[in-house]
Amino acid sequence: MSLKKINTVLTVALVLFALWFGTEYILSPESMAPGFGLPDPPSGDGGGFLVVKGIRDVVLALVLGVLLVTGQRTALGWALLVASLAAYGDMATVLSHHGSVATALGVHGLTATAMVVVGLLLRRETRTAAAPAAPRPA
Repeated sequence: MSLKKINTVLTVALVLFALWFGTEYILSPESMAPGFGLPDPPSGDGGGFLVVKGIRDVVLALVLGVLLVTGQRTALGWALLVASLAAYGDMATVLSHHGSVATALGVHGLTATAMVVVGLLLRRETRTAAAPAAPRPA
């Protein structure tokens, strides 16, 4: 299987994953709160912050999906690398607020690292595709 096909499958998986859990945070923030990893879920109107997280994740998935569908693979690689900072930020938030270390590393850290790996693979793919062919000796 070519690197381009592998990258496409991995990117589609990340996009669908972000769409799924982003939508869950929007539609049912109270059921998603424990899975974020913080020790105390927001109370009262604080659940609105989880909806904001869901909107962020859905928008990110849509941006990545548009870049993938339009063939903007270089931009897609860069977008994944930059967007991984949001997941690393979520991990840091959970850790700095005495949340679940397992969730911080196993959910947020793993997601962020997967985004970095796929972003770097896309960057490698586009650098390889853009490189001119070596001249053949006569």
